[in-house]
Amino acid sequence: MLSEKTELNQKIFILHSKESGISMNKIFLLSLAVFLFSGISIHSQEKYQIGSDLRNLRQTQGAYFDYSDPSNVNIKIQVWGYVKYPGYYVVPINTSLSELFSYAGGPLVDAKLDDIRILKTAEDSTVLMTRYNYNDLMWEESLKTQISFPRLEAGDIVVIPGEPRYFIRQDISFYLSILTAVISSAALIISITR
Repeated sequence: MLSEKTELNQKIFILHSKESGISMNKIFLLSLAVFLFSGISIHSQEKYQIGSDLRNLRQTQGAYFDYSDPSNVNIKIQVWGYVKYPGYYVVPINTSLSELFSYAGGPLVDAKLDDIRILKTAEDSTVLMTRYNYNDLMWEESLKTQISFPRLEAGDIVVIPGEPRYFIRQDISFYLSILTAVISSAALIISITR
């Protein structure tokens, strides 16, 4: 009786495998035909995504953020530099630079907002760089320059450069801690020698 059940289960498994193999072949051929006749190159196809792809989300030590719209076309963008969450972003098509900053948690205090760069790869594989100045938004009381928030395209790389800013309070706290240690040591020596 046990061997009959095992044999029946093996036949069901083989039949199921053959059926799913046929459907997998059909799916593969259909996707290959769509790929070949769509006119989209392999390189540009990696930059677009239709719907949300949360089921394939793999989080490693890198930063991957999926803000995709499940019912629309999404683009893939990289954010480098002095933002709270730099990394690889999947965002809806027509996302602006200001929206991307919001997704990335905003610029850090050390960000040089007068030199924001957007790198775009042209069809002939040349890289075009455009610079933007958003320093007025964060550090000035009024806008001194005209601000534009460009729409991002698939494959763009947004670079927010920066360097640590100098704040005098950092030096004051450092020297104050040294002075406190010296005064405490002097008080200890005076109390021991009495």
